[in-house]
Amino acid sequence: MNLLALDTSSEGCSAALLRGAGDDRLTMRSELAPRGHTRLLMPMIRELLSEAGLAPADLHVLAFACGPGSFTGLRIATGVVQGLAYGLDIPVVPVSSLQAVAAGAIDGFDLQDGDRVAVAFDARMGEVYFASYECRYGKPLALASERVCPPEEVSLEPGAGRWFGAGSGWRLQSQFPAAVTGAIEQADDSLLPQASWVARLAAESFAAFGGVVAAKAQPIYVRDEVAWQKLPGR
Repeated sequence: MNLLALDTSSEGCSAALLRGAGDDRLTMRSELAPRGHTRLLMPMIRELLSEAGLAPADLHVLAFACGPGSFTGLRIATGVVQGLAYGLDIPVVPVSSLQAVAAGAIDGFDLQDGDRVAVAFDARMGEVYFASYECRYGKPLALASERVCPPEEVSLEPGAGRWFGAGSGWRLQSQFPAAVTGAIEQADDSLLPQASWVARLAAESFAAFGGVVAAKAQPIYVRDEVAWQKLPGR
């Protein structure tokens, strides 16, 4: 299986190609460019395919970080994925940006089963995107629905297990409740979503549940009312 994954949900821009099931067949292009997603994404895709000796027609599955994150960035990845999926007639696997960072944190912190990750992104407007995950067999299992809220209102799910923090929202941890920061053993506020993490999660999801058609590959804003107001004519 050849799976192409994209992420433009934050200031980072990345594309990854997974051939087969092993991480040794995973290649990625990544660059930190807050306003360069449109310029960088397609060349990254072409480089990955060329390096692997593949043509677009050799792809079997597409994946993308569907959000939450930058509204503009999410629309860029969504548009590219939909265009490729329509043209190639192949399925798409949307992957949560928060879950992708949780997967990265599991690797980075070398977490064990039962350990937990609280992922927070800076959502601007005095809010954070927030979700909690538990490490199960090395993978992030969601403990609650993703949400957007003021930093003062974040909370951890009850239960045993060590807690770790990940994502840009942890730069605001001084505004988090003491019960949250006091439970965290270590936090990394530099972790951004990456297409390599998206690819790994998408491959597992596709094997278990399949994908969706291009029309159903939609961004997940979480802050839906703001996204609606930004649509043309609103």
